[in-house]
Amino acid sequence: MTKALGKVDSVLRGLDGAGQWIGLLSLRLLLAYEFLEAGMEKLGGENWFADIQDAFPFPFSLVPVSVSWFLATWTELLGAIGLILGFGTRFWSAGLIILTIVAWVSVHAGNGYNVCDNGFKLPLMYLVMFLPLLLIGPGKLSVDALIRNRFASN
Repeated sequence: MTKALGKVDSVLRGLDGAGQWIGLLSLRLLLAYEFLEAGMEKLGGENWFADIQDAFPFPFSLVPVSVSWFLATWTELLGAIGLILGFGTRFWSAGLIILTIVAWVSVHAGNGYNVCDNGFKLPLMYLVMFLPLLLIGPGKLSVDALIRNRFASN
């Protein structure tokens, strides 16, 4: 029995180690893909924020729509690049969480849960996926980890 528990413990330790390399990277890459796609659509598209500005929560409802569009576009684009590289991961996660909450309140909240009805399921999933990145960090396969290790060894 002790031998079996030792093997289970060994496997679990291996999975813990892999999670620090691959698990958090997978979250970063999936979120980066989603937000990069949204940012690219905004970059080449029409500003539709004027249609929903009244639904923006305070203080975002006070910001001119052209500024909101610019900030949303570049937060999505630069945040996605930051997530891919694992650079400024907590900063970009916090910014994209704020962006997601504004989108949830202004676009998705009144449509129920279902994705097909433009409901809040995807924003909720994004927020849940951002939590480990915000609280734990980007993982070992990241620029943030390289910087941290560089300064920790000095």
